[in-house]
Amino acid sequence: MQDKPRWYEEGEEPDYRFTLANERTFLAWLRTGLALLAGAVALAQFVPPFPIKGLHITLAAVLTVTGTVLTAFSYRRWAHVQRAMRHGKALPMTWLPFAIGWATAAGGVAVLSLVLSHFRG
Repeated sequence: MQDKPRWYEEGEEPDYRFTLANERTFLAWLRTGLALLAGAVALAQFVPPFPIKGLHITLAAVLTVTGTVLTAFSYRRWAHVQRAMRHGKALPMTWLPFAIGWATAAGGVAVLSLVLSHFRG
């Protein structure tokens, strides 16, 4: 097992309920990232190309990048929150919900474009 980071022994041990809540949030970020990656694989492997040229690969790429960024930064977010709790500081701000929200909205616009093009013939 790997040694604990130095900061893990700093400050005071937070209430275990907050530590476990932070861990559940970390796991939720991971699950969401993995779901986005699974959606990208399913889209790339099992869905035929869309009528709009480039939409298929663009949507798969958006899902892949979003899922990768989310999983890559989830541990960092967990550690920053854990460190803030150990030092009795306010929880740090993160840009992840903003970025994931906009990436998901971009995917939604792509799906809407696909649906509209399908019904237009």
